[in-house]
Amino acid sequence: MTTTPSPALRTLGNSDLHLTPIGFGAWAIGGGNWEFAWGPQEDSESIDAIHRALDLGINWIDTAAIYGLGHSEEIVGKALKTTSHKPLVFTKCSMRWHEDRSIYRSLKAASLAEEIENSLRRLGVETIDLYQIHWPNPEQEIEEGWETLAKFREQGKLRWIGVSNFSVEQMKRVQKIAPITSLQPPYSMLRRAIEEEILPFAQANNIGVINYSPMVSGLLTGKMTAERVAALPADDWRRRAVEFNEPRLSRNLQLVELLREIGSAHNVSPGVVAVAWTLHHPGITAAIVGGRSGQQVEGLVPALEFRLSAQEYGRINQFLAANPA
Repeated sequence: MTTTPSPALRTLGNSDLHLTPIGFGAWAIGGGNWEFAWGPQEDSESIDAIHRALDLGINWIDTAAIYGLGHSEEIVGKALKTTSHKPLVFTKCSMRWHEDRSIYRSLKAASLAEEIENSLRRLGVETIDLYQIHWPNPEQEIEEGWETLAKFREQGKLRWIGVSNFSVEQMKRVQKIAPITSLQPPYSMLRRAIEEEILPFAQANNIGVINYSPMVSGLLTGKMTAERVAALPADDWRRRAVEFNEPRLSRNLQLVELLREIGSAHNVSPGVVAVAWTLHHPGITAAIVGGRSGQQVEGLVPALEFRLSAQEYGRINQFLAANPA
């Protein structure tokens, strides 16, 4: 059965996909032991997290073949087999891996044909609702990659096609071949670069935007402390991330206290406030919110409904202006 959630659904770009304001992000559930891992992860907890998200009204899941080197897609596939919900399923291509788990990139037609078949198999679906080029890399292959995706869409294996991490110039290049349904960029109060050119371009061209890392990979959830950052597993990529290191870390944890103050007046967490900040921008269709357990998901689901007032949004922006990185 399809859940009819209470929050207003949002249409993604030029498609017939109607999304809840937040979706389940499946990067962290890929597990450990690969270059962009979040440390070890229990598969049973991952499946529980997905089921909880769907039960609570989230209607789309975003994953990628590269997350856990195929493992995230497999886990999403297992979760789909054991629920009556029928969420929309989005995945991505272009990052591949060798037997020694080292990563390479390809947008060649033959490579993408393999990737699509592998993703369909791991997810256990006949059609992928939204298939995205993960990175415009190798850049000289983006036209070949986009042409290939358009072809597979005509064959019915992909319902809609989108891009991720593309610049305006790169979007213009592929637009000449086939329309872009969506863009997936990083966007949060700590990463605002897309406000300048990318969001206005997407709005002008009816390209839906689903932003990733609205909580800056867990940093703005309210659960992160300097001690916890220092104790992150050795294979957690966040140990190398600029926002998780000084001098920015102290400023960011101070920002979290402001989010906590705003959230406590509405009985929501700092993470929910961080997500709502991104949804405040009219160019954002919906936000990707990761969860590693049912309990984590429960804490973030209020972001389906919670919205910031103009005054609260202004307070956050004032702090950011007064405390630049």
